[in-house]
Amino acid sequence: MTATPSGTLRRRWLDALLPEVAFDGWTEAAASRAASVAGLSEGEQALAAPRGVDDLIDAFFDEAEVSAKAALAVQDLAAMGTTARVKAGVLAWLAALQPDREAVRRATSRGMVPWKSGPALQRAWRVADMVWTAAGDTATDYNRYSKRGLLAAALPSIVLYWLDAPSEEDLDAYVLRRLEQASGIGRSAGRIVGPLLDAVSSGVPNRKGR
Repeated sequence: MTATPSGTLRRRWLDALLPEVAFDGWTEAAASRAASVAGLSEGEQALAAPRGVDDLIDAFFDEAEVSAKAALAVQDLAAMGTTARVKAGVLAWLAALQPDREAVRRATSRGMVPWKSGPALQRAWRVADMVWTAAGDTATDYNRYSKRGLLAAALPSIVLYWLDAPSEEDLDAYVLRRLEQASGIGRSAGRIVGPLLDAVSSGVPNRKGR
């Protein structure tokens, strides 16, 4: 990925902000202190994050997606079954967030985790899309949207479970159970939700990148 001037500034800001977030959360005060530590002028702050903290949270989760995709690219996903590939994607995303688990916890308290309304809802969709695309899904009908929607709906419980720092074995088993439950719901609901998803699919967020 080619670094842009705004992206470079945003990365500097995040490097200074994440230690602050662990103690004070994703607050404007913490962001202001971090900007000072990073040596960012007001103009550079405006370029890096026009919406302030919300843009920095977006960047934080976006970077986790990029890291997860890179990790998945070196795995032999083709040798796995579909559920195993999706599980690998979810675990790769959580592993990318692992060094900053407390920042994720603080995002939860701010209501900016990847399953809330508005921009964060789009973020949830992007995570699910990243995972399913890495898993090799090429569906273009309602199955594309139902798969991603069901995975996005499973993310809240998975992230909250992960925040309690379970063992790798327990996390693996939990993610698998949630994916199997979501898969079962999808099979049962397919005939009902298909026409609805066809009707609303044009309004589903589909951001290819920033």
